[in-house]
Amino acid sequence: MPHKNKAVIMDRDGTLFREANYLQDPEKIEIYKDVFPALKKLSARGWKLIIGTNQSGVGRGYFSLNTMHEIHDRFLRLCKKNRLKIDEIFFCPHHPDDGCLCRKPQIGMLLAAAKKFNLDLKACVVIGDKTSDILWGQKAKAKTILVLTGYGLKHRKKIKKVDYVAKTLPSAVDWILKNEL
Repeated sequence: MPHKNKAVIMDRDGTLFREANYLQDPEKIEIYKDVFPALKKLSARGWKLIIGTNQSGVGRGYFSLNTMHEIHDRFLRLCKKNRLKIDEIFFCPHHPDDGCLCRKPQIGMLLAAAKKFNLDLKACVVIGDKTSDILWGQKAKAKTILVLTGYGLKHRKKIKKVDYVAKTLPSAVDWILKNEL
């Protein structure tokens, strides 16, 4: 049986990007300080870098699927400019009432990532700023980290169990590397 990979699977808005409440303009992406150097450390240690994001703004009609792709394309260009490779961006474009299996905390995106990248989800780490991100990781038996950026401070009180609470994504990465997960 081939060796299984491990990945850090991150939320987008509020975790990597400053929360913008339905970001609709690629030029308004604000990436948190030191995200690129932190992710480069993970990549150098063999971690796959994957993003999983609910984008209900598409399903709600706030912006088009094309606009969302333009935002992701700009982010990936910024990554490339910073010599960083994101392995994949998985997304759920559905309205919360659609009952899909890909919207966090359902694990459709995680199962798709596991299949595509031969991941052992139990060896993966999920990082996010919302209760749905943490539940998402827990349902897949991954380690979970709540970041206090975005909605993190607000959601901290709602979360009963999490493997680690980090002030920022770079501090989450430091914890992962320190604990050799």
